[in-house]
Amino acid sequence: MPRSAVPAARRRASALVPLLVLLLGPVLVASACASGGDDEGSPPSSVAGPPVERPNILYVFADDLADDDLEHLPHVRRLLTDHGVELTSAYVSVSLCCPSRSTVLRGQYSHNTGVETNRGNGGFEVFHERGLEESTVGTWLQEAGYRTALVGKYLNDYPGEAGDAYVPPGWDHWAAPVGSTNEQEGGIYRQYGYTLNRNGTLVEHGDAPEDYAGTVFVDEVADFVDDAAERGDPFFAYLSLVSPHAPATPAPGDEDAYPDATAPRTPSYDQADVSAMPQWVRDRPRINDFDQAYLDGLQRARLQSLLGVDRAVRDLVRTLRDNGQLDDTYVVFTSDNGHHLGQHRLQSGKLTAYEEDVHVPLVVRGPGIPEGERSDALVLNTDLAPTFAALAGAEVPDFVDGRSFADVLFDPSAPFPRQSVLLAHYDEELRPGQDHSAIFYQDDTPELHGLRTRRWTYVEYVTGERELYDNDADPDQLENLAADADPALLEALSGRVADLAGCAAEGCRTAEDAAVP
Repeated sequence: MPRSAVPAARRRASALVPLLVLLLGPVLVASACASGGDDEGSPPSSVAGPPVERPNILYVFADDLADDDLEHLPHVRRLLTDHGVELTSAYVSVSLCCPSRSTVLRGQYSHNTGVETNRGNGGFEVFHERGLEESTVGTWLQEAGYRTALVGKYLNDYPGEAGDAYVPPGWDHWAAPVGSTNEQEGGIYRQYGYTLNRNGTLVEHGDAPEDYAGTVFVDEVADFVDDAAERGDPFFAYLSLVSPHAPATPAPGDEDAYPDATAPRTPSYDQADVSAMPQWVRDRPRINDFDQAYLDGLQRARLQSLLGVDRAVRDLVRTLRDNGQLDDTYVVFTSDNGHHLGQHRLQSGKLTAYEEDVHVPLVVRGPGIPEGERSDALVLNTDLAPTFAALAGAEVPDFVDGRSFADVLFDPSAPFPRQSVLLAHYDEELRPGQDHSAIFYQDDTPELHGLRTRRWTYVEYVTGERELYDNDADPDQLENLAADADPALLEALSGRVADLAGCAAEGCRTAEDAAVP
């Protein structure tokens, strides 16, 4: 659609922010991290208003953002957390991009989508070949009368053999980069030099400041929101940012922020005693000076790139307010998975069942949601699609494994029956014709199935090794209790893993809700 004067003015104003950061340096960075300076919303209160009919939904999805990273997003905290509900026990089942994103689209565990990794036995090709795009949260809400948009990173290795102009069903507006999503090959993670499929038309973006993908994506969503306001249609907008995924390219003007930042020295950073850990962790050397310098540099880049994520939320909330849509819109912010930086001697990455990788931020504001509250309901990324459907009044297919947590949003003290969630990591398998170089991650995390309950993290590796952590007593997961644990406890947890590892639909919810020790 033609870009209106309002979005153009907004883009010009937004573009000035990084430039001012560059010119004014630490003073403006410190100011940006303060909670003042915007007026989107009144002071938080605990009084919930009635939900509206056919509300809008804005879903903002970060990439490799751990739960602890929320502290570095002052606009998100002030505009969403302070004016909504933070779900403090939000998890992903598989800590990897494409499996998690497929789960979000379908509301299914990875063993049911068949997307277990990023390539081979996963990636866009598996999702597409299995026909899963015919029924996603996009099609459900579109059928319910919503205008839908997906902007940003879709699924790894999209569009594959489908062709660069391919647009999946369910999306009225589509703006997704095509080509590699392998950080070793560059691609969209550089945030420059990419091709955008915009509703079937390919648009080339180079290395100019205005080509920065994070800015382009936010402007696409803002224009879509403006158009929905003019039409008077309810909308579902899915914004999939690529920050702070490595190489964590910052927006223009943010390159010098956080000059003294270092990787968080948590108690499990460069863990000294790993004698009770599984062999693949025991094989890891201590973090040396070279490794530490790399991790510190990556953390600086991650924080720099998060400035753009934080501004994205600020600018889109401002757009909603200016259009008179804010009071009718649910704004949801989360991540595809967490990320570790030196914890348990592990370098930068994910793929494990450790808390750093599977625990993600999740905050929601919107009509009927009380402000400034928290819920410890055990929610999972399988729940996002059915929750969006519940908020929109859309039908949810029988194949969905997850369940809506909308009731918890309206009443954070409401009971939520889930007692455990499945954790998993799958070995990447080659497709016919692929050689070993096609493996997306050359990782040494053994295949695993595990469990996260309110108290325990329990993991079974294909090697036969096990881990057990009491997260109440040991939140940093330093002491593996599996060797000396009560056999009855281990048997109960192992049985629940078996129940969940092959579950489907209602069977998953039944197994998740069963009592655990």
